[in-house]
Amino acid sequence: MRNMLYIKRISEKELKRKLDASGTVLIRGPKSCGKTESAKQVANSILNVDQDEQVSMMMENAPYHLLLGKTPRLIDEWQEQPKLWNYIRHEIDNRGRPAQFILTGSANPEESIKMHSGAGRFTTLDMRTMSWQELGFSSGKISMKSLFDGSKSTINVLDDQIQLEFIIEKIIIGGFPGLLWLCNN
Repeated sequence: MRNMLYIKRISEKELKRKLDASGTVLIRGPKSCGKTESAKQVANSILNVDQDEQVSMMMENAPYHLLLGKTPRLIDEWQEQPKLWNYIRHEIDNRGRPAQFILTGSANPEESIKMHSGAGRFTTLDMRTMSWQELGFSSGKISMKSLFDGSKSTINVLDDQIQLEFIIEKIIIGGFPGLLWLCNN
């Protein structure tokens, strides 16, 4: 399940922590921020709802069979079959164990679909684009979280000698994993 080009994410530790505490983790975030690739690092089996041609037929005849596989089972693009939510909820109750499923997708299910809240069974992990620390552009001496938490960290800004052009280039490229090749061109 592991991608050799994958760059370890800070959020992986939080994903593992949340899996240990609940039956399912729903990973949310902008399209192409690395939700699926991060989930693959932890998953032991994968269902690609948008690619597997048998999913629609199985939803009609044997939906619980889609949930079979080594756990945690990644269900990518789950929102293509929003009824999966309730099947997963019931399966979590039946199994009675944490770390059963990871749900990823690039869209939210339509508002018209009636879904149970999943309280007590589902936790969410909000992912963002890659941070400068993940990309190797920062030492991580200071984090936004620590600043907002009131940390009194001090660094000498003259030690780093970062050029303005470098900062502008990295801001323009952003932290989308699929655009990292631009950093070398």
